[in-house]
Amino acid sequence: MRNEMQLQFCALSQNESFARVTVAAFIAQLDPTLDELTEIKTVVSEAVTNAIIHGYEGNPSGIVYIDLAIEDGFVDLSIRDEGVGITDIEEARQPLFTTKPELERSGMGFTIMENFMDECMIESQPGLGTIVRLKKHLALKNALCN
Repeated sequence: MRNEMQLQFCALSQNESFARVTVAAFIAQLDPTLDELTEIKTVVSEAVTNAIIHGYEGNPSGIVYIDLAIEDGFVDLSIRDEGVGITDIEEARQPLFTTKPELERSGMGFTIMENFMDECMIESQPGLGTIVRLKKHLALKNALCN
């Protein structure tokens, strides 16, 4: 059985925790392990924070969009903004790369996403925004979602 949700919210830093908790609550029906849940919550935090800080450059009038689908133990997550976009995705994926060193950004967001998820695809166009597509297969502990 496939189940889906969509979420959108203002690009305010205080909404990052809202996004993380909402995604965690939705995937709870798959009965993820604590590690799986922590990894997905961390990835959501990283992607949403990137959208707010880098995509909209702190402009609270921007909107962050989350699409989430679960089916047969698979989590398919996409986080999108309509902000400034990324000019060089490969450079942005490099560990420790950041365009905001003055904000003490670590530059590890995409690295964390790639390590915690099975797939991490980034699509971006300068001036149009960025979509981060993430997939993860969870070890099903019960047959509720089969």
